[in-house]
Parts: sequence; C-alpha cells; structure tokens
Amino acid sequence: MRMSRSSQRTRVDFWPGFVDAMSSLLLVIIFLLSLFMLAQFFLSQEILGKDTALTRLNSQIAELSDLLQLERVNGDDLETTIVSLSATLAGAEAERDSLLSQVAGFGGGLSQKEQELTALNAQLQAEQELSSEANAQLILLNQQLTALRNQIGALEQALEASEFRDTEARTKISDLGNRLNLALAQRVQDLSRYRSDFFGRLREILADRADVSIVGDRFVFQSEVLFDAGQAEISNHGSEQIAKLAEAILQLEDEIPPEINWVLRVDGHTDKRPINTVRFPSNWELSAARAISVTKLLIEMGVSPHRLVAAGFGEFSPIDPADTEEAYRKNRRIEFKLTE
Repeated sequence: MRMSRSSQRTRVDFWPGFVDAMSSLLLVIIFLLSLFMLAQFFLSQEILGKDTALTRLNSQIAELSDLLQLERVNGDDLETTIVSLSATLAGAEAERDSLLSQVAGFGGGLSQKEQELTALNAQLQAEQELSSEANAQLILLNQQLTALRNQIGALEQALEASEFRDTEARTKISDLGNRLNLALAQRVQDLSRYRSDFFGRLREILADRADVSIVGDRFVFQSEVLFDAGQAEISNHGSEQIAKLAEAILQLEDEIPPEINWVLRVDGHTDKRPINTVRFPSNWELSAARAISVTKLLIEMGVSPHRLVAAGFGEFSPIDPADTEEAYRKNRRIEFKLTE
C-alpha cells in the first residue's frame, strides 16, 4: 500500500504549480513596473514644470540684459553730451573773460559789448541747467541699473532654489520607491511563510488520504473525495474533509496579520469529456458550481467570506492531457490556493 501511494505521488505533475508561481511572479513584476512608470510619470511632470519655469526665467533675464545694454548706450550718449556741454561751457567762460578784459581796457560804456556779454551769460546759464539735467538723468539711469542688477540676483537665487527643490524631490521619489519595494518583498515573503505553515498543517490533518495532494502552491482534492459523478452537492464524506480544511483556515485567519491582504482561492476543474444536462449545460457550469459549493460550506463552518474566492476552469486547465481514465481522474479536482 505504501509503494502504491509513493507511485501516485511520483506521477504528480508539478507544471501547473510552476506556471501559477511564474504567473504570480509576473503579476508582482508588472505591478512594480506600473508603480515605477507612475513614479517616472509624476517625476517627468515635475521636471517639465521646472523646465518651463527655467525657460521663462531665462527669457526674462535676456530681456533685462537687452534693457540694460540699451540703458548703457543711453548713458554713454549722455556722458558724451555732458563732455560736449562742458567744452562749450569752458569756451563760453573763456570768451566771457576775454570780453570782460576788453571792457576793462576800453573803460567806457560799451553797450553793444554789454549786450553780447549778457547774451553769453544767459547762454552759459542755460547750458549749466542742461548739464544739471543731464547729471540728474545719469543718476536716475545708475539707480535703474542697480535695481536691474538686484532683480537679476533675485532671479538667480530663485533659480538655484528651484534646482534644489528638483533635486530634493528626485531624492524623495527614489527613497519612496526603495521603501515600496522593500514593503512588497516583505509582504510576499510573509505570505509565502504562512502558505508553508498552512500546507504543513493540512499535510498533518489529511496525511492518511492518497487522493489529496499538494501540487506546487496548491492543495488538491480529487473530485471523487467531495462529489458524486456529475454532481455539485458535497457528499457527507466530503463535508468531513472540508471541516478539517476549515479548521486549518480558521487558525490561519487568527495568525496572519490584518495588513496582509490574502485570500484562499477555490478552483473547480473537470475532465475533457463533455456534460450536457439541464443544470450543467457544459463543464464550465459544473466546475463553477462545485467551487461555489465548497466556498459556501467553508463559510457555514466559520471561514470569513472576505477571505474566499470561487472560480471555475472547466476542462481547460488539465494536469494530464492524455485520453485515459487515469488522466481523467487527475483532472477532476478541487484546488485550494493561498494567494494575495
């Protein structure tokens, strides 16, 4: 009898378990890639906004530089005008001194020379006023230049602050991604540990049954253990086996921390031979009805419905694709998988 059981266990095909394990791994990888792409999207949006602000600041700086250059040209023109006026003033003063000397030499009332002198004095006064106005304008231009320099300095400080915030945001996003990866890895590791404990208990509870086995990450009941042929009502003997399973699940519910989002998936499978009855037009309906019957019975035995999922696969996920009675028997099964 022991040799027969060993032979049956040897013939168990581990391929579905491997495929589901790889599928679970692929889902985790896709989820991580989705999070990474989402983080990259938000980062690119943040960087795009900073680039736009930087472009706008550069444009303002260019405009201010052009204005500063124009003001410098105007300042140079004013300085040239002042130099010219100063030269004119010096000539007028020299001419005035000459006229005064002539007046003193002639020593008389030379009305014409006095009129010319008065005119020259008036011209000199006007040129002095023009020089004062030019100096005032030059002072104003210098003040505007100082204000422009201050504004450029403020813009440079704002740009440096923006670049610092960009660097800080990138660092935070990188740190968040690392922490998220660590959290996900820890959750997967915790669930794997509880899955191993759960299967270990089921091995102890159902160790005397050759028609109950573990295939990969699934606990497998042959349909004959729970159901009569072509039926979805659990037999009395099957209810006893489900009661043992429910006991292990209830212990698991108390032990797994609430932050781990786990479910026990109940999968119904049939062989490839078609069924066509009023209640079950195809193997889809039969496999789904059997999975639902097991799920309802577990709920009646106290298992939380939030931790159960029922699924029907019909004949489309066979363990053994051969057209033999032994293959048909293997493919008619109820599988229990602890997953997220």
